[in-house]
Amino acid sequence: MSENPRIPDTNDHFIDGRAYPPAGGERFQSVNPADGQPLGEFARGTAEDVDAAVRSAEQGFESWRALKPFQRGQCLYGIAQALRERAEEFAYFETLDSGKPLRASRNDIEASARYFEYYAGAADKILGETIPATNDHLVYTVLEPFGVTAHVLPWNSPMSQLCRGAAPALAAGNSIVVKPAEQTPYTALLFAELCVQAGLPAGAYNVVIGLGHEAGEALVRHEGVRRITFTGSVETGQRVMHAGADRVVPVTTELGGKSPILVFADADLDKAATSCVNAFVGNSGQSCSAGSRILIERSIYADMLERMVQIIRNDITYGPGLENHRIGPLISESQLERVLSFIKSGVSEGARLVCGGRRAGGALANGYFVEPTLFADVGGSMRIFQEEIFGPVGSAAAFEGEEEAVRLANATQYGLVAGIWTQDVSRAHRLSRRLEGGQVFINSYREVNIEVPFGGYKYSGIGREKGLEALKHYVQHKAVVVRT
Repeated sequence: MSENPRIPDTNDHFIDGRAYPPAGGERFQSVNPADGQPLGEFARGTAEDVDAAVRSAEQGFESWRALKPFQRGQCLYGIAQALRERAEEFAYFETLDSGKPLRASRNDIEASARYFEYYAGAADKILGETIPATNDHLVYTVLEPFGVTAHVLPWNSPMSQLCRGAAPALAAGNSIVVKPAEQTPYTALLFAELCVQAGLPAGAYNVVIGLGHEAGEALVRHEGVRRITFTGSVETGQRVMHAGADRVVPVTTELGGKSPILVFADADLDKAATSCVNAFVGNSGQSCSAGSRILIERSIYADMLERMVQIIRNDITYGPGLENHRIGPLISESQLERVLSFIKSGVSEGARLVCGGRRAGGALANGYFVEPTLFADVGGSMRIFQEEIFGPVGSAAAFEGEEEAVRLANATQYGLVAGIWTQDVSRAHRLSRRLEGGQVFINSYREVNIEVPFGGYKYSGIGREKGLEALKHYVQHKAVVVRT
């Protein structure tokens, strides 16, 4: 990779194995969140572009499905290896596009390769079953792909979010059309080129760039799309589900969270404090599974707060992603304004601001940086306790005993991830059954990734990604009954 490469000035869609100029001729500007400067111009997709991509995917589906399962697995494995060979290049552009620290982008690219490696091994192991219904019939099931699947992506982890859906969809024999977030479109295009170079048939992977209400809306409503995967806000997810319902198309949604971490007095407080801070400042808090509500047993409340404040002040640096600080900027000016408005509401509602709370100035003034922020004494009805902020803002509250801890943990509309810190094994298992969330981590937080099914309860979404469970969402069950 050349030193400090640039995103090309002009970038097209990727359809049928090649660059595809926008039908309407319109483009939009991408911006570097670290300094607010332009990065490149990208095709602004229309319904006509989406139609071309879906038609290409229909042809690509036939070519891809015609391969033997083990051949599809070999291709996916080749993609994983090719991505690892270009990991530094992809990490650089992921950081340039999203603002995240280079070390975080490197981790995301390795995770992306792991998704393809993991599901490559599953491509020839998607099995039906024989059902002993009667002595006069042979009854068996076959698992078949849907056809064209649509993947509408968020901007917080562009490559890993893409690959966690694309890899199982392709392993199951589907073709895909990707609509990356308009804030972070470049690595999806770069990856499309890599996939074709690694042997994926033209049309099996297509990318339409554009705005959500234009290209995204057209994609989820296209008659050729037979399955939809969406990650984003609750409000947009509801619109996507309505679009799927109109055509009776299944939808997997991952819609965010307000994840609690419960810290009991018998926990290893040093490890717990470090983990809790990492849980809400990681990726600048722009993570659906951010552990943004820290619930602490009252007897250690002051101690834990002091430990977390010291970690934030002494260990958490922030700055441009290419300088490899602990955290980078927020994705955009509008997201910065949103986070600052939440901080203001926390103060006005009576929470105690113990550190942070301001936009960064000085050399960082042109970027979208906010200081890592911790509130204490946060009430259960406050906005910063109830609503997803998507910034490096943690909300701490005290509890007395397990019952209050569970009540506070479950007291939001979300249910994505939860954490428990305790040395009491019985308590850990007892509470894990009572917490409303798709994942529960005990004495750690989000330390296992690819293999663990991921998805939410309540408003956090429907369906599961990651692990072998994800494959179930990309196949249809067909029962065959033979009179013998």
